[in-house]
Amino acid sequence: MDLFLVKSDGEYLLTLYGYLAIALLAVLVFGAIFFFKPKKEKPELNISVTKKLAFCSMAIAVGFVASYIKLFRLPLGGSVTLLSMLFICLVGYWYGFGTGILAAFTYSLLQFLQGPYIINLWQVCFDYLFAFTALGLSGLFRDKKNGLITGYIVAILARGLFHSIGGYLFFMSWIPESFPKNLTSVYPLVYNYSYILAEGAITVALLSIPPVKKAVERVKAMAVR
Repeated sequence: MDLFLVKSDGEYLLTLYGYLAIALLAVLVFGAIFFFKPKKEKPELNISVTKKLAFCSMAIAVGFVASYIKLFRLPLGGSVTLLSMLFICLVGYWYGFGTGILAAFTYSLLQFLQGPYIINLWQVCFDYLFAFTALGLSGLFRDKKNGLITGYIVAILARGLFHSIGGYLFFMSWIPESFPKNLTSVYPLVYNYSYILAEGAITVALLSIPPVKKAVERVKAMAVR
């Protein structure tokens, strides 16, 4: 374990080899996107590997950059970003559940590399791997009416749920003294959904604007043809 992680003040820190291992895993998972084909793929969705590579790369890269642009940051982690979750959800909206999950998992590894906080393996899973991979659930609604907004809402709610479970398991001792004692049982839910739903509300409002909605559908048409 010392090769990839070192323990300091009760926390685990990634070593250089740890960063390299996660980065390599991200590359391998991302590469798997372009070999993934649904069992029943529609003829009109026979997308070239090059185009799929370009659009998935663009979405993940823009989402990752947008995650650094924080409109509001909470003191114990979590922030309202510049629509970063939307860009990851778009992959599922374009290419369906399988590709969406793979892209979101790649993004979860990048988020872990961005600023890893490690207590143990399960905390990493709930705070990073499970939470951000859940954004790929948007792919379940690719062919539904208002599929992007519905998929986006389901995806971010799932992300918040995993963060909240992690909060109950590992961070209950972090509750501020000023927080009402009779509400401590809901603190992880309140804390995590406060910033996720704030960003979600901004995103849904933006997607509901007719010109924006038309532009998003135009991009989807480009991605799948």
